[in-house]
Amino acid sequence: MKVFLTGATGAIGPTTARTLRDAGHDVRAVARTDAKADALRHVGAQPVAVDLFDAPGVLDATAGCDAIAHLATNVPEVIRAGRRGAWSMHNRLRTDATRILVGAAREHGIGVFLKESITFVYPDRGDAWIDESVPPVAAGLLAPTLEGEDLVEQYTAAGGRGVVLRFGLFYGPTSRGTDENLRLARWRASSVAGPAGAFMSSIHTDDVATAVRAALDAPAGRYNVVDDEPLTRRAYLDAFAHAFGLPHLRRTPALLIRLGAGSAASAFVASQRVTSARFKETTGWSPSQRDARVGWQAVADARRAETAR
Repeated sequence: MKVFLTGATGAIGPTTARTLRDAGHDVRAVARTDAKADALRHVGAQPVAVDLFDAPGVLDATAGCDAIAHLATNVPEVIRAGRRGAWSMHNRLRTDATRILVGAAREHGIGVFLKESITFVYPDRGDAWIDESVPPVAAGLLAPTLEGEDLVEQYTAAGGRGVVLRFGLFYGPTSRGTDENLRLARWRASSVAGPAGAFMSSIHTDDVATAVRAALDAPAGRYNVVDDEPLTRRAYLDAFAHAFGLPHLRRTPALLIRLGAGSAASAFVASQRVTSARFKETTGWSPSQRDARVGWQAVADARRAETAR
């Protein structure tokens, strides 16, 4: 397939572009600077400069493609997350950019539209497993996420094949979240919030890339894509600290999350023990890192190896 890829220069983009290329796909990826374009060429992708909110530009950029993989996000840094307007670009990518990309897909008759989403849309279910049959909660910050998902479902209804991947929390050697948590660890703090025994679902960025590759052949629908064994928040933090040789880390007080996220705060502190069983059974995909314990160790080892080089 010839795949049009957005979000190609973010935390999950370069690995995804390389993984798609290794699988034999041609990748046309969005890059807004010369340096990012060079980085994409390095992984075998064809860079294209286009504003995702420019409908005519997007229509031109996607011509001749067989699939669109819309992975672009703009999550603000932890210190900015509570500011007014900090999430506006992220929300526009979820809604306005998705609408424009779906329109281009329809115009060109592109067969597959794949969109990134997040498992935070689910309610608190304690230690019960969450599959795709659990209704999401469309509150505050999460409303644009579900609006974007609905646009993909409408694409399916119009005759295309729309696939939504609800990913867990990203972590990886080049993830910004890794750097943020290492900085916070200087004060024995972290970006992780919520009760110590509440579950959180995560996924290594390498496994995001292989999931995107597998999803190109998946039937239309919404799928959870996470590690096999979600950890509690305490276990997740302990795994991070152990991997990097850090002392015991504190969780972010839930009050700060409520001040920053407002009505959507409950989603960021909820216990969400999500399963990828449906996606695995449908596509044959499986994560290389079964949980964040082994995943964080792999991240720490990779960063140490890179430093040594």
